Amino acid sequence: MGDCTVLLVDDDDVAIEGVLRSFRKHLVPCRTVTAGDGGEALKILRGRHPSKHIDTPVIVLLDLNMPGMDGFQFLDVIRADIALRRTVVFVLSTSARDQDRCRAYDGHVAGYMVKSSVGPQFARLADFIGQYARTQHLP
Repeated sequence: MGDCTVLLVDDDDVAIEGVLRSFRKHLVPCRTVTAGDGGEALKILRGRHPSKHIDTPVIVLLDLNMPGMDGFQFLDVIRADIALRRTVVFVLSTSARDQDRCRAYDGHVAGYMVKSSVGPQFARLADFIGQYARTQHLP
């Protein structure tokens, strides 16, 4: 479905299910692929994951606080990787701390959203990503 994929990088199963349900309900025109941490997300983006593949432009929805490779470490790696550095990344975090937001923007994120602010059942997030995917020409 759609000509883009949302890679949802989060270790919180409840948040993942909420986002996926909201995307279905709001007809977000993208496939979704999930990763439990930054390391798994990198394998997917580099085509090295055994079962998860992305063959369309991608929008990454990135949690910051994860075990293993966290969101900031993931950002550092992809921004240093010539093949991945233009990847569009939106942070979706529980953290509303200015320090985290500034650090994420230093990693050239396209936006920073706090989970509690994107509406009941992630409705605002689904509307935003749907509009973004329909109107942007992604790298």
